[in-house]
Amino acid sequence: MTAVQARTSAEAAISLRSVRKTFGRKVAVEGLDLSIPQGAIVGLIGPNGAGKTTSIRMIMSIIFPDSGDISVLGRASAVESKDRIGYLPEERGLYKKMRVGAFLTYVGRLKGLDSGAGLERTVRNWLEKVALADCYRKRCEELSKGMQQKVQFIASVIHEPDLLILDEPFSGLDPVNSRLLRGLVQEQHERGCTLIFSTHQMAQAEALCERVVMIHQGRKVLDNTLSEIHARYTPREIVLEPCEDLDERGVRAKLHESVVPALVDVRPLAGTGRGQRAYRALLTPAADAPQTLRAIAGALACNRIEIVRPTLEDVFIEIVAGSATTGEEREELLAMMRAGKGGGEASGD
Repeated sequence: MTAVQARTSAEAAISLRSVRKTFGRKVAVEGLDLSIPQGAIVGLIGPNGAGKTTSIRMIMSIIFPDSGDISVLGRASAVESKDRIGYLPEERGLYKKMRVGAFLTYVGRLKGLDSGAGLERTVRNWLEKVALADCYRKRCEELSKGMQQKVQFIASVIHEPDLLILDEPFSGLDPVNSRLLRGLVQEQHERGCTLIFSTHQMAQAEALCERVVMIHQGRKVLDNTLSEIHARYTPREIVLEPCEDLDERGVRAKLHESVVPALVDVRPLAGTGRGQRAYRALLTPAADAPQTLRAIAGALACNRIEIVRPTLEDVFIEIVAGSATTGEEREELLAMMRAGKGGGEASGD
């Protein structure tokens, strides 16, 4: 039994059963069933407008479902377990006139921590950990957006919650601070905290999560561990770098006789120039990737050739648009996701 399976058998930290939420005529969430085991780290993914934030707000009892049942940490409402929950909302907000140290001390007291030297030491240690040690006496409004976001993250974990919910936590962070935040999230997971975070940046979920729940247009379309997803969705792309200096036409000509029935298209690999030509060979749904790789290697001498495992973005495209999606439609949907668009939701997700 894996660690994930062992935790699944325990009492769920979060449970949703047949949850539905509408805003006027807009159906934001429909028939959502979800069970998050204690100690798991789960990514709630999909484009903005999919229903992620609405689902999180219902879990947090900020809004209530039209129908269905929700339990959080064994209670019927998150309000009953509020001191055991940490929450970083999508809408960032601090008491701008308060000083950072005073703000975090105030939040700690609200979450049941004893005030005094111990709490001040905890606040200062956290600020040092996120490279904000010199900000203890600064007003929140004096901080940059990224610095404010780090302060809000501290506010969500200062009481060492049993459950941590992060809504788009990496939005607006530069690469350095994104890496820092990923490390802090991992630390929370390692101490046994249950984590669920919402993101439209699927690469972040793939890097952090052991399980992903994919939502599209208010409905759950995938709920599996990463290992299960990789086993379920077969590779449909091969990257190759020919020994010869060939353009796309030349590569296609070399592959025409033995390989072309297994190919949808051959395209240049992004980020490679004339001095390092590499290509993506996109495979048909029926193609056998290892067999096609051997056929390519036999038809074309390559410096590099490898099968590429489907990403979560690839899986999302396959689920939402189907395997018959054209290249142009696929790229358009990917661009929409990466831009954070997805069809609008009345609640702001």
